[in-house]
Amino acid sequence: MRNALNLKILGAVALFGAGMFVAGCKSAPDLTETQAMSLIQAKYDQDPPAGASIMVNKLGMSMGITDGYWKLTKVYPNKFWADYTLTDDGKKALIPPGGGDVIQWRPASQDDPSYAITIVTKTANHMKARDIKNLHDETLPGVDTAKGAGFTESVDLTGVPGPLQDIAHSPGNKLSTKRQADFELAAGAWKLHGIQ
Repeated sequence: MRNALNLKILGAVALFGAGMFVAGCKSAPDLTETQAMSLIQAKYDQDPPAGASIMVNKLGMSMGITDGYWKLTKVYPNKFWADYTLTDDGKKALIPPGGGDVIQWRPASQDDPSYAITIVTKTANHMKARDIKNLHDETLPGVDTAKGAGFTESVDLTGVPGPLQDIAHSPGNKLSTKRQADFELAAGAWKLHGIQ
């Protein structure tokens, strides 16, 4: 009987001790989607702004001529290579491949469907984060408490002239990319661990 009483007392003490231990532990603060998005965007805003890379295919070259960004200045004997010189508007708005003021158009054939060049806008912006999804607990090497989430990284065309935005929205251009962000709890606050 005495052993049963001692066992009950020991059990009560153990239960009380466990309760005190749990009460003494601080739980991790929640990480909301809004907070996660803010952490990602803060990282992008700290990066240097950059011009948008725009892939220009045959249709885009025609649009650039129509919109007055470049003009045909030389056609080569094979009849499908050409040089296009930037106009004053073009010089203000974009940088052609290799710099300078001439776009060297060099497709493999007259009807090469995959040929394109890449221009860079002079208007520089930061990338934008949007559409965060699936915020979840995860395991990261060397991190005690971690979360992850998928999101969309988008090119910001704010300030880029409308005609160049039209070319950027033509087939072949990729203005957004699916990414994964990892977060870690450090010193009681969530911070961005990295972006993949």
